[in-house]
Amino acid sequence: MSSTTRREFLDRVATSAAMLGILPTSLAALAPVPAVSGTPQRGAEFDVTWPQRVTGKYRGVFDVPEVESGYGVWRASIWAKQYETSLGVPAADLSTVLILRHNAIVLAMQQPFWDEYGIGGLKDVKHPVTLETTDRNPALLSSSRGEVPAMYDDFALPRFLARGGIALACDLALRDCVALIQNTDRVDEATAHRKAVGLVVPGVLLQPSGVFAAALAQHKAGCAYVRAA
Repeated sequence: MSSTTRREFLDRVATSAAMLGILPTSLAALAPVPAVSGTPQRGAEFDVTWPQRVTGKYRGVFDVPEVESGYGVWRASIWAKQYETSLGVPAADLSTVLILRHNAIVLAMQQPFWDEYGIGGLKDVKHPVTLETTDRNPALLSSSRGEVPAMYDDFALPRFLARGGIALACDLALRDCVALIQNTDRVDEATAHRKAVGLVVPGVLLQPSGVFAAALAQHKAGCAYVRAA
């Protein structure tokens, strides 16, 4: 994304944020997704019941395969407010599914993972507002820590989850995180996998793959597909 395109995007985000305020908790008319346990998920242990919680009349699945300063996560919140303000759609009629896969799997990881394994530098992550290299997970930034202006707070992944949004992470992509832990900590794969799963952002559900999740969102939940990053 060029600097001009980024500025245009941020201008649009700022405008949406000004209208956003505090999004109602009924945004997706969904209950918050249960926290991920520390047990590795395989086969039947994956939670694939989440399509039952996609109940809004207007449904979107936002596919995020790249870090891209966390913009894909932001877009998953922005569309709903734009539907409200531009089309008059009630928040309760909107449902959002967010998929973090491929290189963007690191957006699904808590800050301690980023700190311990130097993800910011490893992935050359740019801050979404300053465009400077950052060691912070851009999907988790908060004004309470002085990381972003308050107008961007509601676009963060924890706020998205708190409003009832469904966030899914690719287990195949998580293997990259597992390999990083295994090589750095010099532990076996099972130990590294347990640690990786335990460092996933609470509320994010692991799926067999991101492609699986995207297909399921369309086939079973009737979501419109959006390539968000």
